[in-house]
Amino acid sequence: MSSDALRVALERVSDQFDFGEYEVEAYLVILEHGQLSASEIAERTSIPQPRVYDTVRSLAEHGFVEVRESRPMQVLAIPPEESFAGIQSSLEDLVSDLERRYTEPTRQSEAVSLIRSRPTILRYLADVIESAEYELILSLTPDLLAEFESQLIDRREAGLTVELLLSPADGAPSSSEYDYNRVATNARARRGVTTPIVAVADGTYSIYTTQEALGNTRDRYGVIFNRSELGFLVTGFLSTVVWTSATTLATSDDLPFPRKYATIRRCVMDIVDREGPFYASIAGRDVKTGEPREVNGTVIDVAVGTNRETAAMTIETEDGIVDVGGQVAALEDVEAHVIRIGRDGPPGL
Repeated sequence: MSSDALRVALERVSDQFDFGEYEVEAYLVILEHGQLSASEIAERTSIPQPRVYDTVRSLAEHGFVEVRESRPMQVLAIPPEESFAGIQSSLEDLVSDLERRYTEPTRQSEAVSLIRSRPTILRYLADVIESAEYELILSLTPDLLAEFESQLIDRREAGLTVELLLSPADGAPSSSEYDYNRVATNARARRGVTTPIVAVADGTYSIYTTQEALGNTRDRYGVIFNRSELGFLVTGFLSTVVWTSATTLATSDDLPFPRKYATIRRCVMDIVDREGPFYASIAGRDVKTGEPREVNGTVIDVAVGTNRETAAMTIETEDGIVDVGGQVAALEDVEAHVIRIGRDGPPGL
């Protein structure tokens, strides 16, 4: 299809869906009742009586209703399958032609990106979920859980650890109604709509937005963090302030060792009450020099704050004792970026 033909096709589809507020109201009420007079439409909607005639004639011109010029004038619903048949066919052809012209853009790797459209926010949520290799931390609404359920089931079946927070709690099904272990290793619910929408993959790639941003508000935004130095802020906020103020829905511990972690808090919580011994392999950086550093050895001590605000572990290596902390560690020797814990010896990174 030529550029001119594509432009015409796009304009044609746009024209077909050029519904104003009155057209939408009138069309829905006509569909619901099958046949109405102009006065009945006015009674059942907020459309002023003088505007009803123009509104239904506009719908008739686009093939969505039939107008019978009787006294009183009658407006009849046309089956949507018939009304939208031509549009559906045109749209399928148009999308096929547009796909042939589409060149996938190179995704930028900026540390922070701001996005503002609802479809883009949802696309990035899906992308973060899909890109996770071993750890996924999520804060979703119950509706978003339903939307991404199949993806989360796939992630769990692939062996990922998934920490899931749902809000508002009133809309989340109870554990007796829904099998949360299919989509998460740990699931919690939090009261209110103040809880943000968050997804963090492997501690490095994350999206943060608000519940309002996915509604009808014009003040819509989402923030993408592509680097762990910034993404850990989202993880830390969710793991401490938000997660600890939620109530448990379900928990599962069906993943075998060795396990891989992006967050030391979750690592320590996993082993703090278990019988050892445990062995650790850690990739991070030296707190004093900032140089990359790997640590391998036996875990001889772990510590975690009451609300998971702090966490650390002590590793006995061939070169001595090493204290390991999480992101922006200062009191420990090493800031951990990736942690692997095994039972039979330090696992490979």
